Amino acid sequence: MRMWAATVVLTSSWLIAGVMASISKPINATLAFTDNAMASSQSISQLSNTKPIAVSKAEFGVLRVGLNGKGNFTPTTRVLLNQGGKYGWRIQLKDYKGEVTWREVLRLPKRPETWATDDGENFSVSKDGIEAVTKRTELVSNGVIENFWTITPGDPGGKHTIQVYVDDRLIAAFEFEVISLRS
Repeated sequence: MRMWAATVVLTSSWLIAGVMASISKPINATLAFTDNAMASSQSISQLSNTKPIAVSKAEFGVLRVGLNGKGNFTPTTRVLLNQGGKYGWRIQLKDYKGEVTWREVLRLPKRPETWATDDGENFSVSKDGIEAVTKRTELVSNGVIENFWTITPGDPGGKHTIQVYVDDRLIAAFEFEVISLRS
């Protein structure tokens, strides 16, 4: 009985300390309650460290890598269906430094022959094979997050879309067309 009473007292003090900590610091997040309506102390500390995300610039385009290895980004909504060509997005986060987790949803007009990523990141493909979801956590120092895809044999032409999310909030959406020189 004494063990149970001590557990109740300790648990109550931890809960009260968590509530007091959340009252003393503003939290820039929407809280979602689970079935038991309690968040772990780890979740509370993560929420108190979140930073608001504001986008100052979002653009889609092609990336051409020169002989020196430096990339040249050209904004466009039309991508040439050329093996080895790179396309993707860059998003400038306003006044943001630190770690950010983003999620990208790429939707193609039809299933490609293959799907692959360079570094085995968190990546999944829909059952119908036309949508891929990539999730990545990065340390952002200059406020820029970006992702690029390389065209491989069997990639389809046509209208594509990319949606980019941070903390399950849509921060950018891009519609573009992949075109072939052969009509």
